[in-house]
Amino acid sequence: MKKHRIYTTSFASVYPHYVTKAERKDRTKAEVDEIIRWLTGYSQDELETILENKTDFETFFADAPKLNPLRRAVKGVICGIRVEDMEESTMKEIRYLDKMIDELARGKAMNKILRK
Repeated sequence: MKKHRIYTTSFASVYPHYVTKAERKDRTKAEVDEIIRWLTGYSQDELETILENKTDFETFFADAPKLNPLRRAVKGVICGIRVEDMEESTMKEIRYLDKMIDELARGKAMNKILRK
């Protein structure tokens, strides 16, 4: 099976787009980081190391300390695809993150984004 190109894309190359999307809607980089830490279990220091090392998406998710089981409560359409209908894969993990960043940019409260 051919790998999707995003898998080999560095997380650091996409991360600024997440932050920009949030900041355009008066949200913060700290909130983006909180979502990422919640989803993956990385500490802030680990996240900063990943960004510095330009870790690719596949490794980013494969090495995540603890993918949050509540991520499966993330539902809806992102990029024309219903997240909950996707098979388990790195792409599904990426779409969970994309959906949560979209929710942040749309003004959803953090406790709802983090499924509290």
